[in-house]
Amino acid sequence: MEKHILIGITGGTGSGKSTIADALYSNFSKDRITMIQQDMYYKDQSHLSMEERVKTNYDHPMAFDNDLLVEHLQKLIKGEAIEKPRYDFTIHNRAKDTTTVEPREIIIVEGILILEDERIRDLLDIKVYVDTDADIRILRRLVRDIDERGRTVESVIDQYLKMVRPMHMEFTEPTKRYADIIIPEGGHNYVAIDILMAKIRDILK
Repeated sequence: MEKHILIGITGGTGSGKSTIADALYSNFSKDRITMIQQDMYYKDQSHLSMEERVKTNYDHPMAFDNDLLVEHLQKLIKGEAIEKPRYDFTIHNRAKDTTTVEPREIIIVEGILILEDERIRDLLDIKVYVDTDADIRILRRLVRDIDERGRTVESVIDQYLKMVRPMHMEFTEPTKRYADIIIPEGGHNYVAIDILMAKIRDILK
């Protein structure tokens, strides 16, 4: 049976976890590695009006369809392809189209709350927490949400103060204790990235 390795990469919003995940992804051939982003697994909100969807707390564990995420990770481990959902942040809802993801020996799972759910933690071979100062994280979030998600400066700051920061302190920060590796400075910590790659190659020998 083909050996699989699941790597979980988490940290606060704007911490640089996606940068680390992308760095790992780019260092292996595409037929060996795949990536699953937790923020594609927000719950479908078709039953809600746009006005109600806007109020969704995207930083709370209940916002995620972790049942589907766990099911998909288990299928990938078994060597089965999945239809990964796509979340459209401009309409605050799951898109109608999906992406076919084939099983690979290296599976990266990236998201703010992947270590919060015990079922996901138990599937991971390596658990990484990216630890970055809050002021840097909010600036990165500001740029991302305006450029990629069509938000205004006011809405991003309001969401950060009312939801993002309190949820980070309550749910994301405490999951640091489950991490095998804590990486400061996010995606610019090239030493940590090299160590991670060496560990992955060692496991897959």
